[in-house]
Amino acid sequence: MSFTVHGIGVSGGIAIGHAHLVSHAKLEVAHYVLPPHQVAEESARFDDAIRRVRAELEELRDNVPATAPPEFCAFINLHLMILGDSTLSAVPRQIIETEHCNAEWALKVQMDALLAQFDEIDDGYMRERKGDVIQVVERVMRALSGQPGYIPPPPSADSEHNLILIARDLSPADVVQFKQHQFASFITDLGGTTSHTAVVARSLAIPSIVALHSARKLIRENELVIVDGTQGVVMVDPDQQVLAEYQLRQHQFELERRKLRRLRDTRAATLDGVVVDLQANIELPRDVVQARENGATGIGLFRSEFLFLNRDGLPDEDEQFEAYRKVAADMDGMPVTIRTYDLGADKPANGGEPCATNPALGLRAIRLCLTEPQRFITQLRAMLRASHYGKINILIPMLATAAEADQALALIRRARQGLDEEGVPYDRGVKVGGMIEVPAAALALGMFVRKLDFLSIGTNDLIQYTLAIDRTDDTVAHLYDPLHPAILSLIADIIRTADRAGVPIALCGEMAGDVSLTRLLLAFGLRQYSMHAAHLLDVKQVILKSNLTQLKPLARRMLRTTDREKLHALLDKLNA
Repeated sequence: MSFTVHGIGVSGGIAIGHAHLVSHAKLEVAHYVLPPHQVAEESARFDDAIRRVRAELEELRDNVPATAPPEFCAFINLHLMILGDSTLSAVPRQIIETEHCNAEWALKVQMDALLAQFDEIDDGYMRERKGDVIQVVERVMRALSGQPGYIPPPPSADSEHNLILIARDLSPADVVQFKQHQFASFITDLGGTTSHTAVVARSLAIPSIVALHSARKLIRENELVIVDGTQGVVMVDPDQQVLAEYQLRQHQFELERRKLRRLRDTRAATLDGVVVDLQANIELPRDVVQARENGATGIGLFRSEFLFLNRDGLPDEDEQFEAYRKVAADMDGMPVTIRTYDLGADKPANGGEPCATNPALGLRAIRLCLTEPQRFITQLRAMLRASHYGKINILIPMLATAAEADQALALIRRARQGLDEEGVPYDRGVKVGGMIEVPAAALALGMFVRKLDFLSIGTNDLIQYTLAIDRTDDTVAHLYDPLHPAILSLIADIIRTADRAGVPIALCGEMAGDVSLTRLLLAFGLRQYSMHAAHLLDVKQVILKSNLTQLKPLARRMLRTTDREKLHALLDKLNA
């Protein structure tokens, strides 16, 4: 049956493919008691699920392409071994028979017991097998619910291009893992338009939608799905006429993208000769390829915290140094601004979960760095060492007080001193900047322009904190408004104050990649934008068609306007 689900589009474009349901077993298990006469039937249902999963894995192993990495077969064999162990294939049946509970609950109880045992193991390799146990259990859970299992093919497999990932929620770490694959799209029931998950999704340059609420329950495995990331609409099992229409739209969208690529080497300048610097945001060193392909003039934001995700331990100094050195070398003399790790909130290290009541207001970013000075110095040393191989700048996130800036600068001096004593070369001209993303920093900008070499506006958090809106919560997503008069005044004042002080100012939040706001920011005086590489050419096209002299009067009118409808009307006129 064909139906439509609406959500929040976080990455534009159209994807057409088959659904793959991403399951999280621990979050989707109910418990109920069975009457005695149904216990044997429930045990048989569990045994049948085990048999079906074993058959799925064996069939997958037998059909592994000859070109697949050898680790792929080893991965399947390991899952078969876990499935065949009595602790998973037999003990849950005993729980069903003794406690008269449903098979899903029995399997969850046994999984939790197994994972607790893994936590007590000293051997790091064995502890990492927890993830494999969870994946096997999820496959059995899907079999119990009547859904076929699925293991993503190796990264080179063509079938990934036609897969639509559907999940209740995905962490930023989950989404980063998808970068090794080439899925057509992903959609989630939860999430907000500027959550970190949505931010990373846009960097993948694939159509994506969040806040669908019930898609994970309504859509079945392998159903044909159309994702319209621009409109925030998901169509399930469309008829032939709708499918043909969206196939045509998809083709037209791709044609427009190819035309934009001609602008790659064109200098970004307005019609009246104002030159603009367009840089890229990246999460991992391999993202530099896309940045260069889209004509980035530098890396305006390297989110270094993503080096700390999807792993048990923390990267040491040498591992971080190699990552930063590679980015600096690959950018071939162009500037690379590395943000010190912004862990906390929805990006906990070591695979943990946020534990604070409100993690966005808790121990995160520079606050966390200053409580762990040795780990912070380790990162600073790696950055400074890498500066010997390219033009690296250091960016401090979430500054709110002068004391935080002073402490961060003192630790940078200590890192420099240590390298000097060891005779390790580094660029002594490395510049240190701060992110302006807390209203207190924006309102007291003077204390930062006197201490720092440059500034960068992080609009995602600045809007969140100014409007008191959790940007990961879809229930208040409609209140997240970059055009709120307070936001426009703050951004305009930050740019004006920095310019008067002669301190370079950039903007690296999601507003930088929003083409509807490009001209407004230009009129405010912004001359350096940093965004996901996928948006660089769209923003460049708008700049090339803009006349700054004509934009400034309209921007001044917008700053004097408080009515929402009038603001949007003026923005439309600005972009006409």
